[in-house]
Amino acid sequence: MTKPAIGKLTGMSHFFAAAAYSWAGFQRLIRESAFRQELLFAAVSLILLAAVGASLWEVMIAVVLFLVLFAVEALNTAIEEVIDRISPEISMVGKHAKDLGSFAVLCAIAACGLYLLFAIGTHLIVIVFA
Repeated sequence: MTKPAIGKLTGMSHFFAAAAYSWAGFQRLIRESAFRQELLFAAVSLILLAAVGASLWEVMIAVVLFLVLFAVEALNTAIEEVIDRISPEISMVGKHAKDLGSFAVLCAIAACGLYLLFAIGTHLIVIVFA
């Protein structure tokens, strides 16, 4: 039996290697203007939630939704990079893959936005009519 070209790390070595890969992914993603805009959206949203007196549960739900948004954005960026590498010329298959990734990001943004409208809106209604 032949050995694989790349040895698999185990234990704490695997943990630290995975953390380094994740950090490298974050560093790559932060160069995307869409991701930076989503980070700003998250920060402003969390500040607004705090300003209207949202509960810890409401804030945690928002944090989870934003983490999902960041993950979808990372996957979309990965799809775009792979398509650009494999097929630098314009192809319908590549276009469809990129469009589907973009739609996934839009859905995640919509989920965040709808939740924030509901959470912040209900607190504002209470404040205005109290």
